[in-house]
This record gives sequence, C-alpha cells and structure tokens, in this order.
Amino acid sequence: MEARRETPFGDAQEPFAAPNAGVRRLLRWAREHWLLPILLLAAAVRFYDLTAAAVWGDEGSSLLLAAYPLDGIWRHAAFDVHPPLYFMLLHGWIALFGDGIFAIRSFSAVPGIATVALGMWLVDRLATRRAAVMAGVLLALLPTAVRYSQEVRMYALLGLLLVAATLALVCWIKRPQRRRYLAAYALLLTAALYTHYFAVLAALSHWLYLGLIRLQPGHRLRHIQRRDWWLANLAVAALYLPWLPNLLGLLQHLEALKAGGDVGWEDPVTLSSLPSMIWTWLIQDDGEHLPLPVFCSVPLAVLALGWVAVARDRSVGHGSALLALYTGVPLLLVFAVSFISPMFIERYLTAYALGLPMLAAVAVDRLYAGARVLAVAALVSFAGVEMIGVNANATVDPNDQFSVMVDHVNRHYAAGDRIVTSDMLWYLSYVYYNRTDAQVRLFTPPAADGRPTRPNSYGFGTLVSTDVYLDRLADLPEGSRRVWLIGSLDDPAEFGPLPDGWQRVSEVHAGGAYARLYVRPSADKPGG
Repeated sequence: MEARRETPFGDAQEPFAAPNAGVRRLLRWAREHWLLPILLLAAAVRFYDLTAAAVWGDEGSSLLLAAYPLDGIWRHAAFDVHPPLYFMLLHGWIALFGDGIFAIRSFSAVPGIATVALGMWLVDRLATRRAAVMAGVLLALLPTAVRYSQEVRMYALLGLLLVAATLALVCWIKRPQRRRYLAAYALLLTAALYTHYFAVLAALSHWLYLGLIRLQPGHRLRHIQRRDWWLANLAVAALYLPWLPNLLGLLQHLEALKAGGDVGWEDPVTLSSLPSMIWTWLIQDDGEHLPLPVFCSVPLAVLALGWVAVARDRSVGHGSALLALYTGVPLLLVFAVSFISPMFIERYLTAYALGLPMLAAVAVDRLYAGARVLAVAALVSFAGVEMIGVNANATVDPNDQFSVMVDHVNRHYAAGDRIVTSDMLWYLSYVYYNRTDAQVRLFTPPAADGRPTRPNSYGFGTLVSTDVYLDRLADLPEGSRRVWLIGSLDDPAEFGPLPDGWQRVSEVHAGGAYARLYVRPSADKPGG
C-alpha cells in the first residue's frame, strides 16, 4: 500500500467534511483506507462472546437507573458518581431493542466500533494514509477498548465522544474559518462531560495543545487567542450549567460517597502502578508478576514510540503532540492525584488509552522511511501484545457465571421463598436475572459498634428502596420456611451466625458466588 505524502498538519482527504463531497468520495476514502475490513475486525472482537460474561454489579446499576423515566434519571444521577447522559441514551436504546443481554451490551459495542473509524480519520488528518490504516488495526485490537465495548457502562461512549471532539478540534485548527467544526467540538465535549466527569481531562489536554502550538518556535498558530475558541468554550460552560449544582453537591458529599464505598475503594497507588496501567490497557493484566526487566520493557517501548512520533513530527501543527497530550496528561494527572485519593482505575482512563495505538501507528509510519525492519518489528510486536489481551478478554467460561447460579434459583424457586443477597453488587446483578416474584433483599447487619451499614443516599443507595434492606435474618417475614442466601465464596461467613434451627438443604455456586437454600424450623414461631 502506497503511503500518501504527509503534509503540514493534515492536508489529508476529508471524507465527511464537505457537504457536497458525496457518497463517491466517502466510498473512495473507505476503500483506500481499508475501512470495511478493519471495522469488521473491530466488530468481530467486540461481538465475540458478547453475552458470555454475566452482568455484574456496575452494569446492574446502569440498568436500574436507565429504567427510570428521563426526569427520574436526571434526579437519581445527581446522587451517583456519573452524569446522566449515558443512562438516558440507554433508556431509549432499551425502549427500541429491549433489555436482553445482547441488546444492552450492543449499546457499548456499536460506539466502540465507530470509535475505530473516527480514530482512523483523526490519524489520517494528522499523518498519512498508511498511519491511519495501522491505527485502525491497532485500535480495533486494543484490549481495554474491547473490554469496555462489552459492558453496559459509559466508557465506550465516552471514548467515541472524546475522539470525535478531538477530530473536530483538528479540523477547526486546519480551517478556522469553518465554524461548524468548532460548534461540533462544543457539542461533543459537552456530551462527553454529561457522560463522565473525567472528560474534563480531555478539555485540559486540548487547551495545553493549543498553548503549545502558540508558543512553538517559528510558525505559531494563534488559535488559542481566537474569539471563536473562547466563545465555544463559554458555550460548553453554559450548556453544562444545568448540571453544575449537582456536581457541586457531589463534591460536598464526598465523605458520604466514601462511606458508601462508591469512591475511595481503590487500593493506594505505588510507583509501579503507572507501568501496571500500561500493561492493563494492553494485556488486561497488571504485569506485576513479571520479572522486572520484562515489566519495564513494554511501558518503556510505548514511551519510546510516543517520543518517535512527536520528535519526528515536522508538520506545522505538531499533531503528534496532541495525541501525546491526550493520553499522557490524563494518565499522569490521575496517577498523581491518586496518591491523595485513589482513583487510578482502568475503566476511568480507557477513553484516553485510545491515544496509544494512534501514537504507535504514527511512530511506526515515521520509522518506516529510514528503518523498515525496526518499523515492522514494532508494529508486529505492538499488535502481538494486544492479541494477548484480546485473548484474555475472550477467555470466559459461560458455565461459571453468576447468572448460572441465579438460573438455578429461578428453576428451584417455590412460592413464598425468600431471597437475601449479602452485598450491594451481588444485589444489583441478581435483580437483572431474577425471574421469580420474590422481592430480593439486601443484608445490611449493623456494625460491631451498632452503627448501621445501610447505603447512604448517594451512589448505588439511591437506586434501592428502604424496604429492600434486611438488618437481621430473624426479621424475615413469616409465610415460608425456605430462604435462599446469596453470598461470596471468598467470605462464607458474611451472613454471620444463622438463627437457631436453620438447616442447609442445598447449595450451588458459580461466578464466585453461592446460593444456599435453608429451611427454617417453623414459619409459625416468632423469628423462625
């Protein structure tokens, strides 16, 4: 494949920009960039085993929140740790396609695939056709992107919005007289901010990039001083104002969120957490079990590729610096802040991991002119590491899933049975699979000092009515002698001492959880 000559800041073809470009131009761009086979690859790895893993607690919370009407979603999301847009869109998606596991996870798979196309377009604007094709392949295989394209959460949508916003910014920098690009940027960034709070880090990287190209020696690009840029950002702020009181309320109640386990549950970071994040993005494993030279090798190789992409960028706009800032600024900033309050979590940063394969593709493209063997080796190595992670994502045993255990309860349930879960995350997952008429209860025993352990009014607790909570097993209403206890295999004593006379008659476990069926001595005795 012949590479198109790289021109100052992306004189690449613009397949969708001009209103009169027409279908032929779009098809020609797609054919030249191998768009169809690359998107088929992206779809294959995202839809493969899409329904194999059971819905877990966070996904269950998405479904509970999306079940509310739109005004209810807005109200409840104000007490959650995520803004409302994803849940509103999921609400509409479910109304159209239903709440089957394939349908609800497709709502993440489709944006994940679309992001690959937008990433190719972005690299095509910043470098060459060859770099765009390589970026497409590496984006299609990026394990962290594949993983979160298979979950009922907002991270795939966030990646789509941020890559699209970055693309709109690049198009505007090239042609600042076309204000529609800046209008698109403002709308996309606003949508991203309504999807996840970490979207603000993308805005920060964009500002830093415009400051960099303004201060660069030689030809300076003064876009950061343009009135249109400031007006676009004021528009973003104005559009976000309706949500701002809710965000400030969340910040004021951080302690309540920490008490409920919705923030601050992550382990403290160490110096090794930074390279571990790179490993996690690429192979879905933190790599800390590896020998030190191997553990350091891949993060250092990624850093070297980023340096090559930026150092060899001779374009006026230095678009490679934009990609480096897009990934590097959020990664380093969240890592640093996590020494104060841990939040260095893969899924929160997956949207920014998308910059890695784009940077790698640009670096390989620039190496190719003078060191073809090294360039090919770097490309094959990067793709090979990604394949390890893709394989890890695909290694799911459908017979050892939480849903298998719930299905057992559904099939053996008798009218009047009681069902009690030990943990909020088990509860959120269980209610999705529950096919009985029982009200699933959540066990919330008082702490040793008598303090209540019921969730507070922030985080997941806002999605659960108070009649779901059960402080003592002896408080279960009478009317049935059978009780199903749903808990974790890692903590078999989490329900504490059982009431006198309870007898276990069956047990099944799957997906790290158990379902134990107990028979009470008599439904007539008080507390029995």
